[in-house]
Amino acid sequence: MSSWSDTLAVFDLETTGIDVEACRIVTATVAVLDADGTVLERLDWLVNPGIEIPVEATRVHGISTDHATANGCAPLEGVAEIVAAVRGHLGRGIPLVAYNAPYDLTLLNRESMRHGIPPLAGPSPVIDPLVIDKAVDRYRKGKRTLEAACAEYGVTLDGAHDSGADAIAAGRVAQAIARRHAGVLPTAVDQLHALQVEWCRQQAESFQEYMRRVRDPEFVAHGGWPER
Repeated sequence: MSSWSDTLAVFDLETTGIDVEACRIVTATVAVLDADGTVLERLDWLVNPGIEIPVEATRVHGISTDHATANGCAPLEGVAEIVAAVRGHLGRGIPLVAYNAPYDLTLLNRESMRHGIPPLAGPSPVIDPLVIDKAVDRYRKGKRTLEAACAEYGVTLDGAHDSGADAIAAGRVAQAIARRHAGVLPTAVDQLHALQVEWCRQQAESFQEYMRRVRDPEFVAHGGWPER
């Protein structure tokens, strides 16, 4: 197995929606997995986002505005702790796994700026199983959701759209990808990080070209990775 996957930090957010510029964090998990995918450390947050949680978002992650208001920590406190946890693992040289990293890391960046917390500066090394899977198994049919990736790579996902379940499953998918595609992927994590920057850019260009051809001539796909 590639050496980068022996110890991984994993990270996931559940939020108030899909717009990284406007949405707020509701729950978060930062954990560490060993080479077997066993959880060694884990931190979880429930945050009062300070805004109404739309019903559509509650349907996804199960957290209502009332529950978050009554039980969640203040956003300033929560965001500061989440950033500190991620920064700590990256500072120790542990790769950070985030499935569709530009969503979670960009949203965390915007929340940091919103609350006057120094944001992560160019987080690295990051492992994004979505980007890697698309690159190493480009022509596989079907969805590329975390649930679909778990099914493809034989990873159990209990309670999808729970930040803890999703973060840990993403880490185990990354490790399964490392095993299956060991001959293709570099063992040096910095090299893999750089490859993902290029892969994500190419994937966005390809998707933009497709969408402009079949649906919307003005469509723009963002290819920035691991943050936008």
